[in-house]
Amino acid sequence: MSLFDTSMPETGSRAPHAAPLAERMRPRTLEEFFGQEHLLGAGKPLRLQIENDDSASLIFWGPPGVGKTTLAKIIARATSASFIEFSAVLSGIKEIKQVMVEAEKAAKFGSRTILFIDEIHRFNKAQQDAFLPYVERGSIRLIGATTENPSFEIIAALLSRCRVYTLRALEQPDIISLLQRALTDSERGLGAMNLGIEETALEAIASYSSGDARNALNALEVAAKLATARGEKIITRELASEALQQRVLLYDKKGEQHYDLISALHKSVRNSDADAALYWLGRMLAAGEDPMYVARRVVRMAVEDIGLAAPEALNLCLSARDAMHFLGAPEGDLALAQAVVYLALAPKSNAVYTAYGEVLADIEAKPAEPVPLHLRNAPTRLMKELDYGKDYQYAHDIEGKVAAMECLPPSLADRRYYHPTGEGREKLLAQRIEEIARLKKADSRPQ
Repeated sequence: MSLFDTSMPETGSRAPHAAPLAERMRPRTLEEFFGQEHLLGAGKPLRLQIENDDSASLIFWGPPGVGKTTLAKIIARATSASFIEFSAVLSGIKEIKQVMVEAEKAAKFGSRTILFIDEIHRFNKAQQDAFLPYVERGSIRLIGATTENPSFEIIAALLSRCRVYTLRALEQPDIISLLQRALTDSERGLGAMNLGIEETALEAIASYSSGDARNALNALEVAAKLATARGEKIITRELASEALQQRVLLYDKKGEQHYDLISALHKSVRNSDADAALYWLGRMLAAGEDPMYVARRVVRMAVEDIGLAAPEALNLCLSARDAMHFLGAPEGDLALAQAVVYLALAPKSNAVYTAYGEVLADIEAKPAEPVPLHLRNAPTRLMKELDYGKDYQYAHDIEGKVAAMECLPPSLADRRYYHPTGEGREKLLAQRIEEIARLKKADSRPQ
């Protein structure tokens, strides 16, 4: 057998008994497959493509344990194609290109090859380019699996030649049905162990697996072994909890989940929903996110969404950051929780954020005019002779401490960037701006 043997992998009933339960229970047909009804139900797009033997290349996008690899194997079996499986983590493009060349030769004799690339997003642009000519010529049928958004991780040229299907995390009823089948299946599952299971134990495993069938089956297998070792015939909720140890939280600190969760946290704070903000904070920290990353984002929320409506929010968030750095987890988590709740309940203003954005837009769009002479420093005689500092008005010498002096370049004279809201402390700042305008007007009158 060569390195590039194209025989179908041993799965299902032919899987070795020593293989993990999740591998032994891998569905062999669409009828055995759980979930993804939006793609595989009667008349749905992916099912029609499989039934019609459509040879288009595919990208399966979805979280771990939802059946991406299994679907690729079912397609290969249903279409009588040779199946070659690679992992982008373990395999290099050089050896994959060798397979593609061999597949192209085989195609001339009527042989069909499915090249399955798990975690295809791990390949860079140049590596992904290598697939294009073979996909275009139909030498291979590429099926890629990814947990990352293909729009960002797969090159446009390859993406345009593939159909993208989004797989969803399995629903709890699907996970429960899968667990029940595994427990009673004597051929591939745990049926020979003659074990029962409490409904609450099934629900616990299904809930804690977070829609990942592989994790659910792994937990069931551990629970079954614990029960057998202790001479028990029922998998209880307590046994299931012991097998689970810790909830499986879908999270990739560099992937889409990372950005989705921080977005949920930020938007919950912005919408003054303290409960939701606490929940998303807890999700991120429990999943292993770097707490200092969260702390930095919390500081950003203080300046972007609260601003001068509650200026003390920035100090509170900086203190929470320092507490997290000093205490570490889990004690420091409470400091972040305190900051998040305060931000959610604080009055909101993005007036400074908006004002600074307008400033940057003007800097980009308008000429960079020199500083007006009256605002320039004049430390030398020459500078004074050139009128540096001439007509500067020292505010402390003026009644009300405000001069009617223009401090912007001529093209931006009287430009207004900061418009305080009526929220929190900014209401007072708005009143102060009105007062400053009155003082300027009074100072501009002829003396």
